[in-house]
Amino acid sequence: MNGMKRIALTGGGTAGHITPNLALIPELKNRGYDIIYIGSNNGMEKEIIERRNIPFFGITTDKLRRYLDIKNFFMPMNVIKGIGEATKILKENNVDIIFSKGGFVSVPVVISASRLKIPVISHEADYTPGLANKIALPLSKKVCCNFEETIKYLGKKGVWTGCPIRQELTSGDRKKGLEFLDFHNDKPVLFVTGGSLGSKYINDLLRSNLPEILKEMNVVHSCGKGKLDESIRYDGYRQFEIITTELPNVFAATNYVISRSGANVIFELLALKKPNLLIPLSTKASRGDQILNANSFMKKNYSLVLLEEDQDQNPSLFFKRLEELKEKKDEMISSMKNSSEINATKNICDLIDSYVS
Repeated sequence: MNGMKRIALTGGGTAGHITPNLALIPELKNRGYDIIYIGSNNGMEKEIIERRNIPFFGITTDKLRRYLDIKNFFMPMNVIKGIGEATKILKENNVDIIFSKGGFVSVPVVISASRLKIPVISHEADYTPGLANKIALPLSKKVCCNFEETIKYLGKKGVWTGCPIRQELTSGDRKKGLEFLDFHNDKPVLFVTGGSLGSKYINDLLRSNLPEILKEMNVVHSCGKGKLDESIRYDGYRQFEIITTELPNVFAATNYVISRSGANVIFELLALKKPNLLIPLSTKASRGDQILNANSFMKKNYSLVLLEEDQDQNPSLFFKRLEELKEKKDEMISSMKNSSEINATKNICDLIDSYVS
């Protein structure tokens, strides 16, 4: 690498810790940065990053499991090993600055950078900071955030930058999307996704109600790796493990979305002005961050929310929310159009520039 400025991006585990980094890459290149990516040895980030011809370096990493598991015993040793590997990578590549998107893979990188006196800019996507960013906070120069309300959890280091959105998402073609999906009627299109890893809860909920939904809508279903059900065949229903290159066109063809409420996906829906029903991950399986994200968007009239616990107690609630989504479509689009748009990519890259001498 011959550039004057060298940045290491880090983050992984799920697409939510990777896609904001992808959104920054074109602007960072325009500003003259050489870019490397540090991720986990066995995470999805390796394939995604190498597809974009960015040098990828894998390290050993581990996460704290919020339940009894023998693997937690080995976690500190794996993190220490990862710190050593990250230190070697940062030294050999003469890195000037780190941008950390969080996730457990970022912890060894941030600790290594702090020891080497390399400035770190971190980014918290959710309404409240996760464990990785709680560790990163004292070691970072600044911590960017998506939600203005998150500043109160970050103190003086917090900066409301917004969420960087991949520009290609906004340039989809509706006609190409409908051709890709092979939909030939005038029914509105419902896009259902459980995130990059898929959601068994959302998949089961959708599939058990498909015949009724398909009376009024076409459905495109991104169900997650290994979660296809080839036995389900209906006119107007298309299922994929994950949609990648065609995603902008699919979004352009979409009228409504049902999704989990990870921060990055909901800010993408806001940028694309897509009326949506959010089904956040329950507190049984998470720290509750998705519920906070969803409630924030519901208060601003960007989204409707369906909690798993409420649906389990009242199975008819799903269809009530779908009807409400159709009724409030125009109102929600109007609210999203009136949102205070901020250029997150520029804000974050300006911040990075200010710490590179």
